[in-house]
Amino acid sequence: MTLDQLRIFIAVADREHLTGAAEALNMTPSAVSHAIRALEERHGAELFHRVGRRIELAEAGRVFLPAAKATLAQAQSAELALAELGGMKRGRLAVHASQTIASYWVPELLVRFHDAYPGVYVSLAVGNTTEAVRAVVEGSADVGFVEGDVDEPVLAMKSVASDQLIVVVSPDHHWADGRLLKPDDLRHGRWVMREQGSGTRALFEDALEAIGIPRQELDVSLSLPSNEAVRAAVQAGKLAGVMSEMVAANDLEAGRLARAGIDLPARMFWMLWHKERYRTKAARALEALIPKPSRENPAQRSKTPRAPRH
Repeated sequence: MTLDQLRIFIAVADREHLTGAAEALNMTPSAVSHAIRALEERHGAELFHRVGRRIELAEAGRVFLPAAKATLAQAQSAELALAELGGMKRGRLAVHASQTIASYWVPELLVRFHDAYPGVYVSLAVGNTTEAVRAVVEGSADVGFVEGDVDEPVLAMKSVASDQLIVVVSPDHHWADGRLLKPDDLRHGRWVMREQGSGTRALFEDALEAIGIPRQELDVSLSLPSNEAVRAAVQAGKLAGVMSEMVAANDLEAGRLARAGIDLPARMFWMLWHKERYRTKAARALEALIPKPSRENPAQRSKTPRAPRH
């Protein structure tokens, strides 16, 4: 079994699509198919089911996938350790960030890193908090940046910045007057939310539960996979949404969105890395470029929305 075969197997398994894997690997579909068949024949195991023109993981493939990812991650760590013997003149750094951070915070950091270490190739993958955590755990990312709470014992965490969540509505929404919202207002409002696994959604639902509004009682009319989609849905209709103040800033200033009258808890942005894997010079250099967050830690502020005034 070769590392190339592992890379091909993982690419096909993640996509369950030969052509998509071939494009990602810059190979021909026939070469990918040949590598998979060679791996199956060598070990006498069917890794995929071929159903018409579709391909899907067989049970043996599902069992093998975590071990394949772990083995490839260890090999990549060894390659990086060897490459770094020559200093930071070359190498790679794989970063996975949740959407808000990837769009509004991390690009400036990566530009500064590239300016300092132009020989190091940096890749950025974008997903929600759950996906970023999984990437660091499995080894496909050297570093993760998330805004949600993380409960994963194998990961180390460091706070790197602060952020403020707000509730936004369209200018003609009845909450656009800025009046202080009561719990019943929130409970009976109609919402557009990010998908399950989003740090933004998780923090908002936790904050509402702290004032006695169970998440299952929220009237979530739409669940959408990006900040941009949520923002567009809020602008288009009568739905309220939750997002980072950074995401909404331009639309608030231009009058395309209005801020509703509720104070949500601030949150931290977190840098993640695996405790047990080799931590590359590139990852440590990236961390060194991050300014220290302000002394006031938002994680220590109130965890609940502002209480209604009487």
